[in-house]
Amino acid sequence: MTGKTWAYDDFVEGGSVDLGSKFVTAEEIVEFASEFDPQPMHLDEDAGKASILGGLSASGWHTCAMFMRMMCDAFLLDSTSQGAPGIDYVRWKRPVLAGDTLTGKSTVLAKRLSKSRPTLGFVTCRHELFNQKGEQVLELEHTGMFLKREAAA
Repeated sequence: MTGKTWAYDDFVEGGSVDLGSKFVTAEEIVEFASEFDPQPMHLDEDAGKASILGGLSASGWHTCAMFMRMMCDAFLLDSTSQGAPGIDYVRWKRPVLAGDTLTGKSTVLAKRLSKSRPTLGFVTCRHELFNQKGEQVLELEHTGMFLKREAAA
C-alpha cells in the first residue's frame, strides 16, 4: 500500500474528485443486459423506444457498474481502500441511453476515524453521474474505509 496517492488523510469534507468520462455503447448495454438484466428495453432498440425510457437504455445495475469503474479509475485503485460496509442509497434519476457520455464526481460529506482501529477511517461520499446534457442520471451515497497514510507505509 505504500505510495498510494489517496489515503484517509487526503479526503477533505466538502472536497470532490472528478470521475472522468465514459461513452456508453449499444453493444455494452446489450452485453450487460444479456448476462444480468435481460429486460426488453435493455436488449432491443425498438423495445427501448416503445418503453418510457425512450431508447435502448442501460440497466440501472449496469449504470452502477459503470460508476464503479469510473471511481476505480479516478482514485480507488490508487488508494488505501479497504472496501466498504455497504451503500446507503442509490437512485437512478434518468435513463442512460446508448450514445450517452457520462461524467461524474464524488463529493466527501463526512469522515471519521474508527474507534476500534485508529489507523482506519471512514469516508462518506455522495457520488453523481451526469449525461452529456448535464442531467443527473445516478446518485448514490456510501461510506468507504481507507487506511491512514502512516498505516499504509
